[in-house]
Amino acid sequence: MTNASAWSVALNGMDGQLVEVEAALGAGLPKTVLVGLPDTALYEARDRCRAAATATGLGWPSQLLTINLTPASLPKAGSHYDLAIMAAVLVASGAAPAHVSREAVLLGELGLDGRVRRVRGVLPALLVARDSGRRRAIVPACQEAEARLVEGLEIWGVATLDELVEALNGRPVLPRPGGCDEEAVHRWPEQDDAPDLSDVVGQPEGRWALEVAAAGGHHLFLHGAPGLGKTMLAMRLPGLLPDLGADEALEVSALRSLAGEDLGGQLIRRPPFADPHYNATLASMVGGGSRLARPGAISLAHRGVLFLDEAPEFSPRVLDALRTPLESGTISIARSQGMVRFPARFQLVLAANPCPCGQSGTPGALCQCTPMAVRRYRERISGPIVDRIDIHQHLMPVRVSVASVLDPSPEPTAVVAQRVAAARDRSRARLTGTGWTLNAEVPGGIVRKSLPAPRGTRVLDDALAKGRISARGVDKVARISWTLADLAGHDRIDEDDLAAAMGLHGGEWWGV
Repeated sequence: MTNASAWSVALNGMDGQLVEVEAALGAGLPKTVLVGLPDTALYEARDRCRAAATATGLGWPSQLLTINLTPASLPKAGSHYDLAIMAAVLVASGAAPAHVSREAVLLGELGLDGRVRRVRGVLPALLVARDSGRRRAIVPACQEAEARLVEGLEIWGVATLDELVEALNGRPVLPRPGGCDEEAVHRWPEQDDAPDLSDVVGQPEGRWALEVAAAGGHHLFLHGAPGLGKTMLAMRLPGLLPDLGADEALEVSALRSLAGEDLGGQLIRRPPFADPHYNATLASMVGGGSRLARPGAISLAHRGVLFLDEAPEFSPRVLDALRTPLESGTISIARSQGMVRFPARFQLVLAANPCPCGQSGTPGALCQCTPMAVRRYRERISGPIVDRIDIHQHLMPVRVSVASVLDPSPEPTAVVAQRVAAARDRSRARLTGTGWTLNAEVPGGIVRKSLPAPRGTRVLDDALAKGRISARGVDKVARISWTLADLAGHDRIDEDDLAAAMGLHGGEWWGV
């Protein structure tokens, strides 16, 4: 019996582990057996590999071939094992030496004509390989630039099965500047033409709430009559946020790679923006999959903004699924093959009309809804979700003539972003050594100790006793106060910061 092996990676969410692909040739009738808990796509790899080898003239073993994926008890999914299976078979049949396949990690799908196709999750898989001590990887040529984003690995790209044979013999082809022939199904959109805050006419309170939310990383709820600029404001929030750090960019890019998007060989440096439609299902929001789940909208918004327009139109089950990630910054999904955990530390922005007709609480407007209809509409967003929102801003109509006089030249995004960056620098310096960087991340027990005494605690105690805010709301007011202090350049929270924070948190959805 002749044995050979190669290496690949099994992904479970963002985590993973190395998988040894073993090939053994033995006596018996010609047959290929694949074992090791493969899913359907992986089980069909034996047929893809056989057809590719035949098409390129390499041939396929005419005896009993057993392919084992170790550890055998670990569920394995996906088509990215094709290259590792092909490499192990080539070494076992004597068509290639064994030294490269024993050292490198191989990722890629084979076409029936021998072409190597792109696969999902190259970036997180190579991060696992590097952390496991591997120093070389063989990937599809069209994803070579993406693979080179992982430092500490020697990357060889192969476009065909013939090039894989050359690589296994230690003769890799030169890197290609052209990239992939096949068109990517998903590609990360360019953000050079992001909408500017200067496009928003009037709404100074809404613009101020947006700036405070950006400076402290606070969740934001915008509500008011239709056409007042709620969506315009929300879409301009990512432009106020600073670029992602190196580790954050790698984490966000790995999530996008896992979702199958084409990174174009570059890390995502700008905070992502996800705006699912209100008919989004629970699985599309939190992540789904029959055996092992894939990331959903809340994970694809990690380190960025998740915007839910027309929030009351979303399914209450979908909205309530946000409770845990809003607090913990992660989402855990249980499936038949195991538990998957994705990062989900996003900034939530909700936009809603106050009632089905949209005119409730608007001066001079006639609401056509019954009180019961208004109540049912607002109750579609549960109290626990509303309580987790830091800033509540009710937008009021502004006459165009008045807005042009009071605010003839609205500040552009670049000017406001500078103030946001300066405020974040102050909070980062104050929180040095704590593990937190944004005021919204600081635990309540820590942030409450910095409130101005005795007035600060007395004001919040009175609001808590009257039911105007919850215990969680006290912590949120304290966090907003620190953000206001950072924007104003204060070293400590003063009474004006506290009063303004109470106003920003107190524009309650239930009372509009």
